Amino acid sequence: MDTAQKTDTTSWWGRLTERCYATSTATLARNVKQEAGASYDALINDLERPLEPRFEREIAKQLAAGQPAHFSPAKTLMPVMMQRFGLQKKSQEESGLMNHADYVALRDTCNACAAVGDCWKAMRANAELDECRHLCPNANAFDALAAR
Repeated sequence: MDTAQKTDTTSWWGRLTERCYATSTATLARNVKQEAGASYDALINDLERPLEPRFEREIAKQLAAGQPAHFSPAKTLMPVMMQRFGLQKKSQEESGLMNHADYVALRDTCNACAAVGDCWKAMRANAELDECRHLCPNANAFDALAAR
């Protein structure tokens, strides 16, 4: 009898709760955005905060569908993206790039980027340079600045 397969009563419960969570993740992410604005702001601006993968995907979808007015990809994502291209913040400041007209154009391009959700996920995942080049509309400019 010990070799007979046992039915684990918790397995159906585990599957049910997993399915319920998976089904409600989009609603949960939307509710956080609508009902807990300050927490949502902190969440999308903190690229280091660990998130459950499905919840992270839903947040990325929200960003792709339309950025909140208070979220600036150039402020949150562009500095990290520039680091991927070898442009360290200190060298940016020393070169005067932060006040340069080119920086304004880079910032505007970043803020208008259609791939902001994918970029957000990539920067959170410490994406490699090749992925960043494929993703970022500022990639050629970053490469040129890094070559200086």
